[in-house]
Amino acid sequence: MTAGEIRVLLVDDQELVRSGLRRILRRRDGFVIAGECADGAEVPAALAATGVDVVVMDLRMKHVDGIEATRRIGGRTPVLALTTFDDDELLAGVLRAGAVGYILKDSPAEDLIRAVRAVAAGDAWLDAAVTARVLTTYRRASAEGPAGPPPGLLTPRELDVLRAAGRGLTNAEIAAALVVSELTVKSHLSRIFAKLGLRDRAAAVVYAFDHGIVSPRAGAVVDDAPVPPSVAEPAPVPGLRFSVLGPMRAWRGGTPLDLGPVRQQALLAALVLRPGVTVGPGELLDGVWGMEPPGTGGRVLPVYVHRLRKCLRAPGERTPDSVIGRTRGGYRFDGAGVRIDTARLAQLDADAGAAEEAGDLAAAVSSCSAALALFHGEPLAGLPGPFAEGQRLRLSERRCALWTRKARLQLRLGRYAAVADELSAVLALEPLREPLAALLMRALQATGRRAEAIAVYGRTRDRLAADLGVEPGEELRRTHRAVVDEVLHPDFPG
Repeated sequence: MTAGEIRVLLVDDQELVRSGLRRILRRRDGFVIAGECADGAEVPAALAATGVDVVVMDLRMKHVDGIEATRRIGGRTPVLALTTFDDDELLAGVLRAGAVGYILKDSPAEDLIRAVRAVAAGDAWLDAAVTARVLTTYRRASAEGPAGPPPGLLTPRELDVLRAAGRGLTNAEIAAALVVSELTVKSHLSRIFAKLGLRDRAAAVVYAFDHGIVSPRAGAVVDDAPVPPSVAEPAPVPGLRFSVLGPMRAWRGGTPLDLGPVRQQALLAALVLRPGVTVGPGELLDGVWGMEPPGTGGRVLPVYVHRLRKCLRAPGERTPDSVIGRTRGGYRFDGAGVRIDTARLAQLDADAGAAEEAGDLAAAVSSCSAALALFHGEPLAGLPGPFAEGQRLRLSERRCALWTRKARLQLRLGRYAAVADELSAVLALEPLREPLAALLMRALQATGRRAEAIAVYGRTRDRLAADLGVEPGEELRRTHRAVVDEVLHPDFPG
């Protein structure tokens, strides 16, 4: 086996699915398909016959399903579950059986590649909001109590770290929220695993939900511990409100609403993000289910819409449609009087532009900061389907544009240290963003930290080569040359 190769065992009872996985996990990208199984019963023998770094496991198979097959592996090889999210209980079951992550079958190929690499490196690959949902469903149908020793074994700081991990924060985000280093976060996690007998981060997330450390409502914090502004709950206001700049959530006044399974939430998102527009049944099916339509076909739409109307309707409201209307051409969301965080995002973005044009750079920075604070994770986190994925990409690009605008404004104001601190954290989450890397280098250069600026270039160049197979663009190369020239010729003017 070549150093750096990731050996993958594919387990799925559909040859067409395995063929698609083989096309995505290519040898030239560092993957080797070590074997294939058409049923979970074949997995132990396949693992005994060859070395495997990751098992990509389908959950629904005819004889031995993915849950039982994962249980039989017993944690000896990390399992990445492959699911369509048709059944929350299946996903909850495979997490309890020992899977360290899961991925949707209709996810982009890039997500599968990142997921396999993360699992092979010993990390978890899961979404806290979705995990909260499936574990809540599991507990309703199960008499089992929380597993493992009580959380009282943990110190207050370890409990803070576990709470943050349970809400889906990365090590970098936890470090920023608790004002500690990433190394300290890793040390805390190691002690948490040892004290509670947890095998990995995925098990820690399950434990956090099981013991009420995070609530089953999209990973919200259940006590008064401080949380970063980007993940705090919005203040209660009257009326119906939606948030899509993170896990999809809704409130009527200050009361959170249960929006149901992730496919139902994806259907709601496809309507809410197009207020006043009639969306046909075929377009909804394509947008929410993609290439894998539900077995019941279009008959699932009226069922989901009925459930959504019921949960969105105000107490005592008698109108049959609530905010989702039925027309001859399909369904339409009535956005009158409804608040959504994307509208506030657009307003703050416009305010920033107007303030910059007027020369009030400080006010423009404040508007950018307020807009960025609306994000509390990946937009539409955990929602499946092409529509949600397209919106996720669009809103993520908008967030990056705000980071870029804010940093440029701060550099013009001479706030170099603030830019360096903020962009260092951002690039830990978005390491391929060249404009942000160039701005971070300029901020570090301005504060005399030239070696760190050059190191930023090296890390970005290496990630671009490894992940995308490309070289840095002209802006980043030009910034690098300017820093290097200053190092070589510190007394040369300009």
